[in-house]
Parts: sequence; structure tokens; C-alpha cells
Amino acid sequence: MKDVQDWIAVKRLYRSGMKIKAISRQLGMSKNTVKKLIELEEEPKYIRVVNPTKIDGYKNQIRRWYLEPEFNFIGTRIFRELKLLGYTGSIGPVYRYLNILKDEKRKINSSATERIETPPGDQAQFDWAEYTIVVDHQITKVYCFSMILSSSRVKDIVFSLTVDGDAIYEAIQDLFSSFEGVTKELLIDNPKALVIENKQGIPPKFNIDALRLATHLGTELNACNPYRARTKGKVEKPFQYIEEQFIKGNSFTSMDELNTKGKAFMKEWCKIMHTTTRRIPEEAFREEKECLLPLPAKRFMRVQPEERKVSLDSLISVKGNKYSVPVAYVGKMVKFRIVYGYKLHIYDKKDHFIDHYELSQGNHEVTRNDLHYKEIQTTVPKSIPEIRRRFVTTFERGTEYLEKSASVIEQSSYHARQILKLQELYTVPILNRILGYCIDHNIYAIDGVKEIIKNKSLEILVESMGCEVASATTENPGLTRALSYYGGVNFECESSNG
Repeated sequence: MKDVQDWIAVKRLYRSGMKIKAISRQLGMSKNTVKKLIELEEEPKYIRVVNPTKIDGYKNQIRRWYLEPEFNFIGTRIFRELKLLGYTGSIGPVYRYLNILKDEKRKINSSATERIETPPGDQAQFDWAEYTIVVDHQITKVYCFSMILSSSRVKDIVFSLTVDGDAIYEAIQDLFSSFEGVTKELLIDNPKALVIENKQGIPPKFNIDALRLATHLGTELNACNPYRARTKGKVEKPFQYIEEQFIKGNSFTSMDELNTKGKAFMKEWCKIMHTTTRRIPEEAFREEKECLLPLPAKRFMRVQPEERKVSLDSLISVKGNKYSVPVAYVGKMVKFRIVYGYKLHIYDKKDHFIDHYELSQGNHEVTRNDLHYKEIQTTVPKSIPEIRRRFVTTFERGTEYLEKSASVIEQSSYHARQILKLQELYTVPILNRILGYCIDHNIYAIDGVKEIIKNKSLEILVESMGCEVASATTENPGLTRALSYYGGVNFECESSNG
């Protein structure tokens, strides 16, 4: 922990412009150590095991007994009641937790707060709420992660099926990415994925992975006081609006649809004047955007993606189902990870993003993206039934050709396939006219069709266009004009005498 914290402190001071000698003096370490930590691209590896306490499962009950006027129990009474519920710990943790709750017990009205407006680019607030909605015809518990820029009040959300550390870190990055920049400070609540301990009077202890993420983004974490939701009221208040105006009464076919429509809802909301700032968040954001720090080039990943070898049919297997990747990766190793509990992200060996899918819920299902096979797809099918289907849907007189050619030439499907291949050179409208001429003159073999194209295509096209013009002028007499209409233009007509 000490090494990682030193690395983070050195990185932060060096980024602020402080010289190596000054950093060495302030942190009490040698200049060589400072240089080494500055040059270190990744933090020193350290794994901290955080064990749950015996009191964790009783905290909601303790809050009720201590804070609600109906009970107003003192510490010893709370301890006695907890033992009746099965609590096996000592009274010490109970009193330590009650000390955290003392602020809410003060006689001064706890709702009396001073509103603070932050300068552009200084602060973002992050939090989440839980909703129960219908997704893919099933009642589903989802988590709505939200972030708001404190100055402009522009905000965005992302929905997840999980609320673990990986989902939280992913959401923070995704939401900053939607703003195309990072604030100097990120105000957060106190979940274990972000904050290990936050007691009054001493600095909070942040989760080491949360510190790694903050260092990666270039922001600083600021944990609000426990159970003081008003500290981050800018991000807390919108959750009720989201529930009333977007969640209630709606259902979604998939998590992707939920996220897409959720972002569209937030975008429209940001066009409405904010009642406190009296400004439209979308317009205010244009000014704040110039003050944001740049996004890092790479993405922070707490856990490295798993590897899979791409099969000959360009698929990888994940949790009993298969998903396609571009055929260029056949036989190679790729990486994948599951995001938000429902989304599959696929990367190459250098962690470059390849594609994503929504995870299949069944077993032994194959999800393909036809674009992944574009390089090896043939324009014309080889299967006889498919050739016939393609021929009929492509050409206006395709059915007539197949019926008549079957009694005139052998293997008519072969000739039909060769005619389909002519689309590489000619458009379907042109081939329709050529094919129509060939059918009218009992020409079905591909050699005969090519001969017609070579020697008579221009004549056929001119004749068919002339018929179309004649038909159009017959139906619309007003389109026919005398030659005098064209003024001084000379028209020379060939006569049989030359």
C-alpha cells in the first residue's frame, strides 16, 4: 500500500509541475526514488485483502434504532438488541459506527447547508441508483450509474446488470468519455469498491484500485461524508426524475436498447433550463468542455481480459455460446471481457478494441456479424436452390428464364449463376433489359448472353429507353415539344441517300 500511495503522490506532484528535488524534500524520499517512481508507467503491484466486519449486515438496523425518533436507542441498548438478532461481535464496532452517525443526530437542522457553485472543469459527481424494470420480457434489477458536471449541470447515465468494482470503474470511464474530458476532482460516495474507510477527523482511505483509476484518468477522488447525501446533491436529485420520467411505464427489448434510449433521454433533458443555474446545461457545457482534462489514450482495466483462440469459422467461445470476429483473426489469439454483466468486449493481443456483443442468454448459440466474413464472402452462391432464389429476386423475369431454360439447355442453374456473376460488370437494370431480350429471342446459354452484350447491348438499351420515353410522352402529352422549342440548335438527320 505504501509503495502504491507513494507512486500516486509522486505522479500527482510531478504532473502539477513540481521539480524532482522539491518532491523529494516534501515526501521525504531520495531523488533517485522519486525519479524511479516517475518513470514507472504502472503502479507497484500490491494486493490488499479487505475482510468484512461482523457489523456490516446490521448497519441499516443500527441506523434505524439510533436515528429514528420512534426508537432513539443508546449504544448499550443497541448492542443488547443486536445480540438477540445473532450478532457475535463486541460492542466496540457498534460505538465506532455510532460515531459516524453522530452528525445526523445533531440538534442543528441537518438540512441547513450552503450551496457551493464550482468553477468549470473542477468537479464531477458520481453515484448510482437501483431500479426494477422489464427487459426482454423479464422483470430485471438494473443499476443506473450517473455522472454530472457540477458547473454546467450536464449529465449522462449508463445502465448495468452488476454493481461490482469492475462495473463502477467502467462506468466512470464511460461517463467521462461521453463528456470527452475529465474533471480535476471526482466527488464520490463511500462504497467498498471506492472507499475502504472514511471517518470524521482523518483522511479517507481509498480502495487501491480506485486510486489506480484516478491516477490513470488524472483526477483526484473526494469522498463525501458518510450518510451525507446532500454533499453530492447535484447527482443525487436527478435519480427521482429519471425514475418518474423515464423508468416508470417503460419496457425494453434488451440492455443495449435501455442504454441507447437512456442516453437519448438524458441528452434531451440537458436541453432544458436548469432551475438553479438558470442556464441550459447543453449550452453551459460548451464553455466547461474547454476546461476539462484530456482523456487518457488507453483504458484502465482492473482485471486483464481472458484469451481465446479464434476457430477456423472465425468464432470464439464464451460461456457456452459463440461469437464471430473478423476472419483476419482466424487461428490467432484474441482477448475478451464481460462488462456491466451483459456486454462482451473483444480485443486483439495489443488490447485494441475489435467488437462487442450483448451476451446470449441461451446455450450453444452462435452470434455472427456478416461484416466479419466480408473478405471471404462470394458474390454469387454455389448452392443450386440458393442460385434459383437469388436469380428470381434479382431479375424481373428471373422466374420466366428458369422455367424456359430448363427445357432448352442442360444445367440451367450453371448458366443462371454465370449471369448473376455479370453483376460485377453491369448494373441490375441493364442486365434486366439484356435478359429480357435474350428470353424473347430464346437465348439462354451464358455464351449467347455474353454475345448479345458484346454486339447488341447498345441497341437494346437505346431501344428500351426509347420505348420508355414514348410511353411517358403518351401518358403525358405535355412533354412532347416541337423542334422550334430548341431555338438555334441544328439537328442533322441521316437519310437513306446519305
